Amino acid sequence: MIRPTLLCLAVLCGAVSAEEISLKPAGTAAPVVKNVRTTAYTHTEGDHLKYGSRTAAGTPLRHGAVRSAAADWSVYPVGTVFQIQSDPSIYVIDDYGSALVGTRTIDLYKPTTGLMRLWGTRQVNIRILKWGSYTKSLAILMPRAAKASHVREMIGRLRSRAT
Repeated sequence: MIRPTLLCLAVLCGAVSAEEISLKPAGTAAPVVKNVRTTAYTHTEGDHLKYGSRTAAGTPLRHGAVRSAAADWSVYPVGTVFQIQSDPSIYVIDDYGSALVGTRTIDLYKPTTGLMRLWGTRQVNIRILKWGSYTKSLAILMPRAAKASHVREMIGRLRSRAT
């Protein structure tokens, strides 16, 4: 009952849109991915300073009932919504990072360096509440292809998924 309540609060507060997160109908089991390696990042890290507090999807980094997370978009596409088992927070993949490409690691946004360090690296089980869009991931990445090799690598992986 906590998850629907948090989702309703997030939508009412304008943190997310109803289109962004639509949970599975009652009685439908969400797939569980076991032993997912998670790390944490914050907007004040040196390699994130040039992006400020915005995600690769162009939205503000979030840390509340709904939280931002980064991943290789060819593994967990943009818009993927998940929950860490034993954590009531809902996470949305809305960011990526060069160190994540080619891995199954998910990087969780934390608003401070202290919280980032406190998280460290953890193996967790996650429940996928909604899969994101590989097509949307590709659309966001294509204009950035010339900027970085890790973006080109994700594009190549996404294209190979389509064939």
